[in-house]
Amino acid sequence: MKISGTHYRTIWLTAAGAVRVIDQSRLPFDFAVVDLDTLDDAAQAIRTMVVRGAPLIGATAAYGIALALRADASDAHLEYAARILQATRPTAINLAWALKRMCSALGGVAPKDRVDVAFREASAICDADVEQCRSIGIHGLEIIRGLANTAGGRVNILTHCNAGWLACVDWGTALSPIYMAHDAGIQVHVWVDETRPRNQGAALTAFELGAHGVPHTVIADNLGGHLMQRDQVDMVIVGSDRTTAAGDVCNKVGTYLKALAAHHNSVPFYAALPVSTIDWSLDRGRDIPIEERSPMELTHISGRTSSGSIETVRVVPEASPALNLAFDVTPGSLVTALITERGVCSASRAGLLSLYPERGAEWPIPLAR
Repeated sequence: MKISGTHYRTIWLTAAGAVRVIDQSRLPFDFAVVDLDTLDDAAQAIRTMVVRGAPLIGATAAYGIALALRADASDAHLEYAARILQATRPTAINLAWALKRMCSALGGVAPKDRVDVAFREASAICDADVEQCRSIGIHGLEIIRGLANTAGGRVNILTHCNAGWLACVDWGTALSPIYMAHDAGIQVHVWVDETRPRNQGAALTAFELGAHGVPHTVIADNLGGHLMQRDQVDMVIVGSDRTTAAGDVCNKVGTYLKALAAHHNSVPFYAALPVSTIDWSLDRGRDIPIEERSPMELTHISGRTSSGSIETVRVVPEASPALNLAFDVTPGSLVTALITERGVCSASRAGLLSLYPERGAEWPIPLAR
């Protein structure tokens, strides 16, 4: 996607061999890049959400393995690097998927050849993510086009958190169909949930859409249901950090409430995700590990003051404790359909197997006790 007319991916390799990423912790007020030179740099970038979004976390972890092997290409250090990176974020399955792919590609490679192979494999993961997100956009575009033809006017789309190109390598998941619809001349307008407590919607989604020229309006998280009641939302589309093999969707906390409101008001609710976000080992959303982050993300808020400086202030009484669970799970029964790089399917075991029949041999998955 483009910022001020210049095309960017969220992660790329510099001529000097560093892994360069956009520092998302400084958006929307400061567009800056950071170079990752070591395993620790990559792990810290993921942990502190300099990079975030399930597909981008996986891509960064892949390059983290390559950076680690540049320092030490031994079997022991490969295993160590995978453990360090795996521990950075527990919910997004793309992280484990990318690490497994990297370790599989490197297992039979001699240590002297591993660095080149690792960087090639990480690059291939990034290129595949771009193509998958582009394909998601193509499939989702047809849904938006259908709504536009039915409504005969503007299509109002509500989204939660940030599942655009900043969350991926390029294009995005939930926002990819919106970009394509806008570029195709379809009148779209996006209701952008602020997405407390980190405000990824207000800060990142609004930044992206504005840079691309897509009409949008930032709203408080709790306004969505009211807009649905008043027929001001034609569809909801979100991303996913992990989707079970039976179609339950884990996404940024607050997604489940939007799904409930959409279901009650007969508003179609879609989740857009690539194959790397599907956890084929889990059947139930309740078994997905939910990340608990620092209470400070909830008790404090940062923003730009009238003087232009960025400041952080406390908005919760000093004596009040806070619980900051980062994700929730929307049952597949509340999801109209999943939009993947292979097409659109029901949020169910049968639906996913219709697009990924090669995974059928793994069923049935025994339920966790």
